[in-house]
Amino acid sequence: MNVFEKIREHEQVVFCNDETTGLRAIIAIHSTRLGPALGGCRMFPYKSEEAALEDVLRLSKGMTYKCAAADVDFGGGKSVIIGDPHKDKSPELFRAFGQFVESLNGRFYTGTDMGTTTDDFVHALKETNCIVGVDEAYGGSGDSSIPTAHGVIYGIQASNQFLWGTTDLANRSYSIQGLGKVGYKVAERLLESGADLYVTDIDQNAIDQLVKKAKELGTGIKVVSSEEIYSCPADVFVPCALGGIINDDTIPQLKVQSVVGSANNQLLEVRHGKTLHEKGILYAPDYIVNAGGLIQVADELYTPNKDRVLRKTKAIYSSLLDIYSHTVDSGITTVEAANSFCEKRIETRTRRNSFFSHMKRPKWDVRT
Repeated sequence: MNVFEKIREHEQVVFCNDETTGLRAIIAIHSTRLGPALGGCRMFPYKSEEAALEDVLRLSKGMTYKCAAADVDFGGGKSVIIGDPHKDKSPELFRAFGQFVESLNGRFYTGTDMGTTTDDFVHALKETNCIVGVDEAYGGSGDSSIPTAHGVIYGIQASNQFLWGTTDLANRSYSIQGLGKVGYKVAERLLESGADLYVTDIDQNAIDQLVKKAKELGTGIKVVSSEEIYSCPADVFVPCALGGIINDDTIPQLKVQSVVGSANNQLLEVRHGKTLHEKGILYAPDYIVNAGGLIQVADELYTPNKDRVLRKTKAIYSSLLDIYSHTVDSGITTVEAANSFCEKRIETRTRRNSFFSHMKRPKWDVRT
């Protein structure tokens, strides 16, 4: 398949190369129908350029639906930097990346994602103001993983309510894949609520810290391998790492009653949503559940307001219950119900957003 066939659903794809800093990045703009594209910047040592392109295309399309579902005036975009986040970062690399973002003239806003931090984008801010989710000291809204984790908890509570008639997190078991910025916070909250956990992560330090906390709280925790996490006899599977983990190989292993997590693009293919449905597993569409961080960074451009962000993040609970109710009434999957809702919203609101025609630049500019 040629490149134009691969990107046919996207408005624009930019390949970024800077020989001096070693930057190799891809920016994908899926849609600007609801407003400028918004999506984080992921840094990962992809095995090939093709793998990086596939990832950024999938992620940017998911952001279009996420923006529509979260009711923010932005379209979908995403960026990836090819490299090891532990070895290949430099201030100059992120300044070079910032220059490429600036060249899009406000069509794309970005910030932290897997493998990048708020500190990284302080350097990018020297080249462009199209950065969100930066540290509060630089006029931003701070760590976006906090509202994202809140959203996952609301998603779990909505799913528990639908399945068992209670929002109580205790007296249930959860298998958590990934203890990164979001997964660890979700795990902490579940432990504090008295839940039992199965966990896996490649970071032994994160595992050790969580096990220590579980012992202090007197709650149950079991560390399993990355392969074993799919077959754990838990009530809820909470994927908080990479996407594509719900597939033909993993679905037969699942013993859970629901899947609710923060990972983007959890379904390898759309049809896997139907497979889960047929297996009797309730699937919470990931772009609904993990929208808390998006809500915060989108809100940041109106000037940061944590109370406003929290209030809007709480709506994830009711949105999921509406989707679940629609699946029962219509006999469709949760994926189909969520996608239909978002597509209708995009169609209705296209070209009605005038906010960015008179948007002011952020008051604090690192270049001054």
